[in-house]
Amino acid sequence: MSKHRENGHLRERSPGRWAIVISVRDPATGKRKRHWHSFRGTKSEAKAERIRLIAAVNAGTSVEPRKLTMAQFLEQWLEHVKPNVSPRTHERYCELVRLNILPLLGGMLLTKLQARDISAAYATALTSGRADGKGGLSPRTVHHMHRVLNQALRQAVRWDWLIKNPADKLEKKDRPKVERKRLPTFDTGETAAAIEALRRSRMFIPALLGLMCGMRRGEIAALRWEAIDLGRGTLAIVASTEQTKAGCREKETKNSRNRTIALSAVMVEELRQHRVRQAEELLRVGIRQSKRQHVISQEDGQPLQPRSLTHAWVREIGRAGLKRIRLHATRHSHASVMLANNIHPKIVQERLGHSSIAVTLDIYSDVAPNLQADAVLVDGALQAAINDRSKGVG
Repeated sequence: MSKHRENGHLRERSPGRWAIVISVRDPATGKRKRHWHSFRGTKSEAKAERIRLIAAVNAGTSVEPRKLTMAQFLEQWLEHVKPNVSPRTHERYCELVRLNILPLLGGMLLTKLQARDISAAYATALTSGRADGKGGLSPRTVHHMHRVLNQALRQAVRWDWLIKNPADKLEKKDRPKVERKRLPTFDTGETAAAIEALRRSRMFIPALLGLMCGMRRGEIAALRWEAIDLGRGTLAIVASTEQTKAGCREKETKNSRNRTIALSAVMVEELRQHRVRQAEELLRVGIRQSKRQHVISQEDGQPLQPRSLTHAWVREIGRAGLKRIRLHATRHSHASVMLANNIHPKIVQERLGHSSIAVTLDIYSDVAPNLQADAVLVDGALQAAINDRSKGVG
């Protein structure tokens, strides 16, 4: 005897508001009963939600919204958001939900959740939220918890499972406060010392790409020779390598902002020599270098994973006795050195690929004292003009 499969249909209540009607057979009586679910969104989104609800009924996992626990809701939300974010972002969402949020709020009913419950959960997370039982989570991690939970609860409102988002009711003082800490970077002298110390290391070119071009780790790992024009002295950043537990994949750059970087004469010459060395190395294992070849690769031509770059960086700067900074901080070092040498923030923004100049100024305002000095010069010029005008009037 085949198992009966449930079905359903849509009814539009008003523009953008739908009733999803699922017909369910009671296993005890055999009678059919209609379950109504409210939904807000486009017709295609409503159809997708109908399919999801039918699948849940057929799998025996369907739960009325008013009976949903936070654990059940958040797992459904993780499935819903999965196609709309990158694999690494979804992996991070799963970690925050399953390791940090569910132990504190998972047993509560979604419809009973209130702002005070969320605030209490954050307070507990800060004091004793670590999964290993060794104290509290950092304010930054709790801040990320809040962002994910808030996003999920907003979706519950869009699904008409909640009337209001309780996370929106938290005042700023009740939300985790994150103090911005300036990452350690290299100044001009330390940058020069690092370049010389790493010259004979396989991390030399990756270090140059960070320290002299401001590239991100994933961008360095994805860089291919076809993106570099040594004749014109330019480098195009068009992809980034993302690493998750499932493996590596190439994706668009952050903010989908492709950019072209002007290379110094020193950088052009170092890349030219590196290409020759790499071609010779590949020939020893029977591989002919091509434009599709990754600039940073293993001896057999395979690209390096982003985490492998990090491990190699930590090992090499330790071996060279250099100041301990993160690989990502080479990018910050490049920006800091530019700003300290009066390079216009707009140029820095374009070189680093920030979404706006406001982002650049916000991140590096503490390392650009020359901007404040320029403001003082403007005041002085204005005062001189006022004095000249006063003398002329007199």
